[in-house]
Amino acid sequence: MQRLKNKTCVVTGAARGIGRAIAARFHEEGATVIATDVDRVGGEASAAAIGCRFEPLDVREEADWARLALVVPTADVVVNNAGVTGFEAGMVAHDPEHASLADWRAVHRVNSDGTFLGCRYAIAAMKGAGTGSIINMSSRSGMVGIPGAAAYAASKAAIRNHSKTVALYCAQQGWQIRCNSIHPAAILTPMWEAMLGDGPDRDARMRALVADTPLQRFGLPEEVAAVAVMLASDEARYVTGTEVTIDGGLLAGSAAAPG
Repeated sequence: MQRLKNKTCVVTGAARGIGRAIAARFHEEGATVIATDVDRVGGEASAAAIGCRFEPLDVREEADWARLALVVPTADVVVNNAGVTGFEAGMVAHDPEHASLADWRAVHRVNSDGTFLGCRYAIAAMKGAGTGSIINMSSRSGMVGIPGAAAYAASKAAIRNHSKTVALYCAQQGWQIRCNSIHPAAILTPMWEAMLGDGPDRDARMRALVADTPLQRFGLPEEVAAVAVMLASDEARYVTGTEVTIDGGLLAGSAAAPG
């Protein structure tokens, strides 16, 4: 059964990682997928491999969203997945004492502003039909403090709260437009490669990074995509304003490692 047949789905940050996995799974489920990314080369390559359409989009820029609204005026599902950690160009101070205002703002421009603009686009693209699903990619870091990644944690917490605001606003208007957030923890995507490396100690590094996770492993992008499919589908018509945590049990509390 193709659970997203006849649905038009926009996915941001779809050039790689979780965004690409969501776009691919949506395509498999019968959706018409518009994959977007600021990385035109990577985005076009991913879209070609998946078999879907690509549109360039810098989620920070209001003008880019206005252009997308012209070429994709209606949508059934919008996944605001594009995001940054702040460490893409290397390790810099992101703790509350030493982080620069410029670095703080750079993270929030993508994560917070990008999600705000994406939700605003989604509402306009869905309100004509009065139905749809907005899925915002938050993080486990949006539910707990992260001393060394203050901007990232704050931006992901903002996404969590804004998703609830959007859900309530849409319901208040009498629309069946749902908005939910997904909160992944350690998902094995390219962003981890700098920390894992490709040396003989890679497996040891991986084990150390998930040592506190009850399931004792990284999650996979495909596992996040499976949850996105559920939230995008008509099976979740009564699910709005909530969050789904995908963290191997990390936020459930402490657990003894398997013996």
